[in-house]
Amino acid sequence: MASRLQQIETDESVLLRVTHANLKSFTSDVRFSLQMSVESVKEKLWKKCGTSVNSMCLELYDDSGAKISDLTDNSIPLGFYSPLDGYRLHIIDLDPSSVTSGGWLEDTSLVEKYQISEEAYEKRDDTFRKFKEKLASQNPSAFESKISDNYMEELCANIKVGDRCEVEPGKIRGSVKFVGRAESLAPGFWVGVQYDEPLGKNDGKVKGIRYFDSPPLHGAMVRPDKVKVGDYPELDPFDDEEDEI
Repeated sequence: MASRLQQIETDESVLLRVTHANLKSFTSDVRFSLQMSVESVKEKLWKKCGTSVNSMCLELYDDSGAKISDLTDNSIPLGFYSPLDGYRLHIIDLDPSSVTSGGWLEDTSLVEKYQISEEAYEKRDDTFRKFKEKLASQNPSAFESKISDNYMEELCANIKVGDRCEVEPGKIRGSVKFVGRAESLAPGFWVGVQYDEPLGKNDGKVKGIRYFDSPPLHGAMVRPDKVKVGDYPELDPFDDEEDEI
């Protein structure tokens, strides 16, 4: 074992695909230093998926899907298991009361929601519907659609599903998941983006219509003029922590 540890270069790293047993839609490509201990790997993943370090078990699979090993010793460097780019690190959450269990992080239908009947809503005078009706009666022309169905179509010419991108404002990085018209949104063309971090507003479903699939709070529909495609690899906000290991 000592000889294997000596072979790990201090500047080597590996890009692994991370999956989670409880979160079927969760997948992320994460870069790890081979010098990181298994415990440090778990701490990094805890911040991404919510599974605590003490409840987390890790399994390593090669790019063909064959299991390589269980990462059971928290003190051993990740490099001891000789992972390669493209290998998969699978998270198993042993805590039955974990935030990841039960499916409610992915299935919002499991969350109890406040509901009001159509009859009761219509009787109220302080609703957005009544406010909109009042404005429309005062200025009908203001509510006529002035946006064409081809609005911003030309900006989509160089945007394709699968492209890496950066979205303004905030220079938020992610991947393009949808390009086209969105019937539940305003006329014109839209770009659906899966952000690398949970900075979005949805999971790819907007006003009851699904345009793409993404983890919860990773999805967003934005106008093409807010999207720049190119070489925008995933940023790791915890890279600075690796320097202290």
